[in-house]
Amino acid sequence: MSEDKLKHAKEQGQAQYDSIRELVAQLREDEESGRQAIHDDALSVLVRSGWYVPGREAGKPEEFEILLCTGGPAVRLIGTLDNYRQPDSVHLQVQDWFQPWTGFDPATGDEDEDVLLAYAQCFYFGE
Repeated sequence: MSEDKLKHAKEQGQAQYDSIRELVAQLREDEESGRQAIHDDALSVLVRSGWYVPGREAGKPEEFEILLCTGGPAVRLIGTLDNYRQPDSVHLQVQDWFQPWTGFDPATGDEDEDVLLAYAQCFYFGE
């Protein structure tokens, strides 16, 4: 990704992460309103399963994507699901026009993964 596009994408990634932190703080104060605010925040939620034989059942979801914003730049959360279809890992990614998705680490501290997991765990990834 070009330096200008990467800088722009990282700025948007940081802004989205800051918003997620505020939403998770709201969730911890008032679970019902916090959960609703998080549901309203995401643009889309997708899941996918692993490899399977054509013609057979695809199996249960193993990975998820939560799209936070689109365009130039776009930001999403991706991660894996455990046996109960709950997020057990999550990563923030950014992208700008015609560029690949790139991992992004917010400039905040050690609690980043806990905050992202708390956000992702508000969604239902089952059938």
